[in-house]
Amino acid sequence: MSNLSSKNSPFIFAQLGSLGLAMLLFILSLLTGREALFLAWNVDLGLWADQFFSFFTNLAEGWMWIPYLLIVFGWYKRDVLFILLNFLTSTLLTQLPKNYIWPAVNRPIASGIPLSKIHTVMGVEVHTYNSFPSGHSATAFVLFFLTVYFFPHKKVFWIGAAYAIICGYSRIYLGQHFPIDVAGGIIAAILSFQLSIWIRNKIKPTPF
Repeated sequence: MSNLSSKNSPFIFAQLGSLGLAMLLFILSLLTGREALFLAWNVDLGLWADQFFSFFTNLAEGWMWIPYLLIVFGWYKRDVLFILLNFLTSTLLTQLPKNYIWPAVNRPIASGIPLSKIHTVMGVEVHTYNSFPSGHSATAFVLFFLTVYFFPHKKVFWIGAAYAIICGYSRIYLGQHFPIDVAGGIIAAILSFQLSIWIRNKIKPTPF
């Protein structure tokens, strides 16, 4: 692979499809209200779903970057600098806004919605503030973009898309975020990836 560019079809489809999903979530949130849309999707699907989404939400924690780096760089010899740039930029684009720009934006349980209407899962700590954007959603979608970028195959695309979407929905199902927060995380992931491409090519625009 020569210098980084965005010219592979699965990657372009991944970015455009994710942008479309984010815009849909923004529009639905504006039309129905973030609380109403959250309640429509935060439904109790039973014990199996509680366990399933609790598991998947953990796959978008920050620690996921460590095994990802070890596998993709260590095993497949992909560009470590590019992976690290995505980790750093996605962290900055989510943590700075949620902690310094919109620190008081509340999560569902602190939004005034009656707690009896919110489905939560026993054993999962539910947070109250620093809601926008969703850091877990950003991590899941950046990992999706990276994987499709490095391995531009149909199966990789569909598995990656399923992983990212399930992780994003898990934040709503577990009562941690509004759908608009997930949309913000997706946008942060798109911006992070494009910024990482630009920085990587500026630092070392040679084959790797």
